[in-house]
This record gives sequence, structure tokens and C-alpha cells, in this order.
Amino acid sequence: MTYLIDRRLQGKNKSAVNRERFLRRYKGQIKDAVGRAIKGRSITDVENGEKVSIPVKDVNEPSFGHAHGGVWEVINPGNQEYLKGDQIARPKGGGGSGRGKAGNSDQTSEDDFIFELSREEFMNYFFEDLELPNLVKTQLTATTEFKNQRAGYTVSGTPSNIHVLRSLRGALGRRIAVGGSSRKRLHEAELELQALLEAGAPMEDPNVVELRKLIHHLHTRLLAIPYIDPFDLRYSNRIKVPKPMTQAVMFCIMDVSGSMDESRKDTAKRFFILLYLFLKRVYDKIDVVFIRHHTAAAEVSEDEFFHSRESGGTVVSSALHLLNKVLDERYGAGQWNSYVAQASDGDNWDNDSLLCKQLLVNTIMPKVQYYTYVEITDGPPQNLWEQYAQVPDLHPHFAMQKIVTPADIYPVFRELFKKQPK
Repeated sequence: MTYLIDRRLQGKNKSAVNRERFLRRYKGQIKDAVGRAIKGRSITDVENGEKVSIPVKDVNEPSFGHAHGGVWEVINPGNQEYLKGDQIARPKGGGGSGRGKAGNSDQTSEDDFIFELSREEFMNYFFEDLELPNLVKTQLTATTEFKNQRAGYTVSGTPSNIHVLRSLRGALGRRIAVGGSSRKRLHEAELELQALLEAGAPMEDPNVVELRKLIHHLHTRLLAIPYIDPFDLRYSNRIKVPKPMTQAVMFCIMDVSGSMDESRKDTAKRFFILLYLFLKRVYDKIDVVFIRHHTAAAEVSEDEFFHSRESGGTVVSSALHLLNKVLDERYGAGQWNSYVAQASDGDNWDNDSLLCKQLLVNTIMPKVQYYTYVEITDGPPQNLWEQYAQVPDLHPHFAMQKIVTPADIYPVFRELFKKQPK
């Protein structure tokens, strides 16, 4: 039996091509393993790698060998139980997964094939079926970041930028062009001299002497052409061009009123973290704005947003007024892709919920790319939900979902950001 093993070196990532082929082949099993891993880990640990096990029967490779050929009758020594033509029952094999009680069976089995997904591979499978709605902005912001770009050749520059091949090619072309007529006349003179000598003309013949002088003059003239001239030098030309870069701002709005207990706040924080990880894979530059609110709203730092114990009543419109103010003052002029994630238990002052809907419909939604609202409650929808439910009819880029337990965070996230049909 012959085995072919590819041992070509590929730098630090040896067998990278084979690994990519393996991941494509067992994509279904790997995605199932990633989905199981998400259910059993914290959102804050979501971007770590993962060990994936695949049943060994699924990774068997075909093998090539010489066929036995013909019809063979084999007598195995020590057979006292079976005769020719007897049917043998198929043995019951083990699963090889390493689980179960010990036994006295002499049957053997194979363990599952286990390998490690890197952080980048895990995140690729994690976000594979998701996309940010309205991702393309009509205007990309101008940035001060530049990148070097090749822009042909120039006749001046530093010695380190000399392009040798292009310079030699130019020198060769110049020598051919400058010496073309002399080379042609030299060839003709050599043929004339050869013809005279073959005809028996003596070396003292005036025509022979004249041709020899001409040939010597042409040789000297050709040798005087320099091999390379400063005029032939060409330098690689590189210019700096602006590097366009999309940038996004993520607004995290969280209700910290007395009705939002610690478990609900923790669920909201996990949702925000998941959204931030998703945005990081799409945008080069991300600003994050944290807004907490009870009866009054305030823009706070990340540490205060997640750890402050300040609490009070509930007036959601205070957060929307502050959101609109920040959008106009710092992220306006259509240069930023704005995403808003709001988390609340839905409890709000009755008269304020109607004002929130009006603010969203008339003021905020035209300024943002996408607005997500998650209501964290295990009870019936609250008054804020009832008002927000009317917004998607007017603005399709508004989405809302309900979260009951932390296990619902990832399914809700996928529902909010699933790929839309083209």
C-alpha cells in the first residue's frame, strides 16, 4: 500500500492548504460544534478557539492498493467453529467516544478525531451567516491615513530605488538605436572586404586599405557607445495615496432603573459585547458611546456603564434625546455608519413611550444605519414594546426581539443580523 504525504514547507503555517481543505470538507460538522460551544460558554469568552471532535468514520480516506484478483479459497489454521458457507453475525462495535462504563468485551474501537480551531477560524464560523444591514455608506470619510502605491518609474531618485532590470533594458535599447547605422555599415564593409580578398586583391590595394580603415573606424565608434549611461537609469516611483476607511459608531443604551435587576443588566451587557465583536470584523475604526438612563440619561465611560450602581425611575426618552444630541454634534454629516443597540425591560412611564416612538420615527431613524431593541423580560410585552412595534412599518432598518434567558442572546442576535434575501 502506498501513502502520499505532502511535506512541503509553508513557513510558520505548515500544511495550511491542507487545513483549509479539511475545514471546507467538514464544514457542516464544524458549524454544529461551534453552535454547541456557544451554548455552553460565556459571551465574554466567545472569541476564544474551540476543540472540535468529528467521528472517525467521517474522516476515513480512500486508500489505493493492488487488487487481490481471481477466486481464492483460504484455510485459516485453528478454525474449529465455522465451515464453508456459514454466515457470521456482524459484531456490535463501540462508539469510541470515551463515555460509558467499563466492560470485559475484547472488541476494539477508535476514538473520535479531535482538533483545535484557532480564534480566527472560530470567529469566521461564528459570524458566517450574519451581515450588517445597510452596510454600504454613500459617503466614505476622508482620513489622514495613507498607503504607498507603485506609480511606474522616474528618471531621478535615490540609489536604493534603482530598478536594475528596467535600467538595463533601457541601456540595451539605447545601444541598439545609437549603433544601428554603424553596425549595418560595418557589416556591409566586412562583406566587401571579404569579396575583394577572395577575388585575389593584394593587401596593398587602395580599396582594401580604405575598407580596413573604415572597418577600424566603425569598430572604434561602436566601442565608444557606453554600456550604461546616467540617462538610462530608472528608479521605482512610489506615491502616497489616501487610504479610504469606513468607520462606525456603536451606541449602547441601557436601562438602569430599579426594575432592571442585576441578571437583566448582565444579559444586556453580554448582548452589547457580542455586537461589538461583530462590528470589529467589519469596520477598521469603531467608536463606542455608552448611554445609561433611568429618569435622566448620561454618557458614561465603559467601566461606569458596566459597574455603576446608580438607579432610579424610568424615562426612556431622556436617552433618545441624548442619542440625538451626540449624533448631531459628533457623528453627523453622513460620515459615520451609526448603529444603536438598546436594552430595557420594557417598563416605562406611559406617556413617555409615545414620545419615544415619535423621536425614533421622525428624528433618529433617518440618521442611523440600524437600530436594534431587545426587551429583557420573562413576562408579557410592556408598553414600550407596544409603541416600538409600530416603528418597523415606517423604517425597515429597525429590529426588535425579546430575550428571556441568557441562552436566548445568541439566537436573538442571529435573528437580528441574519443575511437578508437579495
